[in-house]
Amino acid sequence: MSSHGEGNQSKKAAASAWIGSALEYYDYFIYAAVAGTIFPQLFFPQGDPTIAMVAGMATFGVGYVARPIGAFVLGHLGDTIGRKKVLLFCMYLIGISTMAVAFLPTYPQVGIIAPILLVVLRLIQGFAVAGEISGASSMVLEHAPYGRRGFFGSFTLQGVQAGQILAAGVFIPLSAFLSKENFEAWGWRIPFLLSVFVVVAGVIIRRTVHETPVFKHEEQSGDKPKSPVIEAFKYSWPNILRVMTMALMNTIPIVATVFGSLYATQKSYGIGIPVSVYFWIPLLGNIVACAVIPFVGNLSDRIGRRPVIIGGCLLSGLASYAYLIMIQQGNVAGAIVASLVMWGALYQGYNGVFPAYFPELFPAHTRVSGMAIAQNTGTMITAAVLAPLFAAVAPPGSNVPMIVGSITLGICALAAFAAFSAKETYRLRVEDLGTDAVPPSKDEYERARNEAIAEYNLANAKG
Repeated sequence: MSSHGEGNQSKKAAASAWIGSALEYYDYFIYAAVAGTIFPQLFFPQGDPTIAMVAGMATFGVGYVARPIGAFVLGHLGDTIGRKKVLLFCMYLIGISTMAVAFLPTYPQVGIIAPILLVVLRLIQGFAVAGEISGASSMVLEHAPYGRRGFFGSFTLQGVQAGQILAAGVFIPLSAFLSKENFEAWGWRIPFLLSVFVVVAGVIIRRTVHETPVFKHEEQSGDKPKSPVIEAFKYSWPNILRVMTMALMNTIPIVATVFGSLYATQKSYGIGIPVSVYFWIPLLGNIVACAVIPFVGNLSDRIGRRPVIIGGCLLSGLASYAYLIMIQQGNVAGAIVASLVMWGALYQGYNGVFPAYFPELFPAHTRVSGMAIAQNTGTMITAAVLAPLFAAVAPPGSNVPMIVGSITLGICALAAFAAFSAKETYRLRVEDLGTDAVPPSKDEYERARNEAIAEYNLANAKG
């Protein structure tokens, strides 16, 4: 880094991404925690429990349907007016829309209006989240020292996992200490109300981070395109397709948290794992993920992004069978261990690396747009289609582990192939990303990396 001020900005950008992602995804995943456990009974007619469950999964998925729209709008703004402004806007929007869920009437109270209002708020949430990961990842990437982008970028996703820990951690005491009737009547609303604190804390943190040097250079040079979205599709469409396909790995958290909760807790499946017990599965899985993510991010700085991502895709897909079998058997301890392996550890080979890898595949002037559109389209496909599809094709009485596990493994293998076909980026300098520049040799990279780290450490010591 050129100065201790820039060195401090690297840390602040990583901290902002971590805390901002944690706070925003706390909001987003408190919905996931109740989509399969509480909302089918509260917001949909109960004549057919299978239809209610599919509808509950569909309302979770509809938030992802809005993501591509948000990606086009927020990606454009991130590449034209700046990463920081977009991230602040996302913070406001998702916090307010999530808090509003706490005030929704239920189906027995107002009928069809209840699920309509729920869908509207989910659309707003999905729109806002579309700009979070791509904006935060781009900001961290462009502030990070050379040779450490994987490590610094991993904190964006570590924050996401921490947000899920907070979401599960809030629901565990509520579901444990409140009666089932009180929890379904009003207890589930409390975590949504807490979003008011999320908004205030997140805005304060994000205001301390400067706009990135890369974006400032683009702004001063006058090279910014008027339509980054069109530029991204015109010149980077192969990488848009690759990132979209790799983003199908969102299948693993869908299996672990959304469909897994439905399969484990809904009476019609006959498993009978209590809701209060099931909340521990995503909580513990995310605790392990928080420990693993910086390790795999750092590993990708040493051996490359592609091998780490490919391994994470294939191995977590295979592990999905074991996780679903443990739930099928009602084996709580086995399900927890399987979730720690599948989601907490193996999946992080993909999850901890993509915040650095995806934006590295695009040039600076279309970085937020390219990543946002591709990544959010991929996650939209998995969440909007797979959550209700799993409930529909693997109904009670079917071989759920074989059906859902096979679909999951097939998708993970497709994502691994997309990573295999992409360019390796970890040795490129930030100004060469998204171009045809030839990366330095491994020896040259290690020397330059060590020099950059030494300069970064010296700058922070002075700061």
